[in-house]
Amino acid sequence: MYKDLWILFITFFKIGLFTFGGGYAMIPMIEEEVLKHGWLNSVDLLVDFVAISESTPGPFAVNNATFIGFSQYGVLGAIITTLGVILPSFLIILFVAQFFRKVSSNTYVRGFLSGVRPIIIGILVSVAIGFLLRSTMQVSITHLEDAIWDYRSWIILAVVVATYLLKPKINPLYLILLSAGLGMIIYALL
Repeated sequence: MYKDLWILFITFFKIGLFTFGGGYAMIPMIEEEVLKHGWLNSVDLLVDFVAISESTPGPFAVNNATFIGFSQYGVLGAIITTLGVILPSFLIILFVAQFFRKVSSNTYVRGFLSGVRPIIIGILVSVAIGFLLRSTMQVSITHLEDAIWDYRSWIILAVVVATYLLKPKINPLYLILLSAGLGMIIYALL
C-alpha cells in the first residue's frame, strides 16, 4: 500500500510541477495519468470528478486531486494527492518570490512569461472542446462510430453562452447554477 501511495503522491507532484496555467490546464495530464494507472476506469468518471470539483468551493486542481485520491485510498489518499499537487506550486512560489522583484525586468523572464501565455490559452480551449465533445456525445461502448450528438447539451451551452454574452460580468456561480438547473429540467423533459 505504501508503494501505491508513493506512486499517487509522485504522480500528482509531477502534475503540479509540470502544468502551467492552473487547474484547467492540468486536465489533460490528470486524464492521461489517471487512466494510465487505472485509478479511474473511464473518461466519463473523470468528467464527473471534474464537474464535482468545479461545483465545490476551493481551487479546482486541489479538489480534483483530492477526489481522485479519496476514490483510491480514502482520506489518506486524499491527503497524499492534495499534498502532491500543491507542494510544487508552494515551493516554486517560495523560490520565485525571493527573486522575482530582482529579475522581473529581465528580458528572458519577460520573454518566458509572454511565451507561456498563448499555450495556456490553447490548452484551456482544447480542454473545453474535449469536454464539450464528451458531454454531447452518447458513445456506444463497442462502436465509437455509433456516437450521436446529444442536442440537450448544445441547448444548455447556447443558453449559458447567450447569458454570458448578455451579461459578461455575471458571477460564474450563477452560470453553474443555471447549467445545473437547465440540465435537471431539460434532461427530465426531453
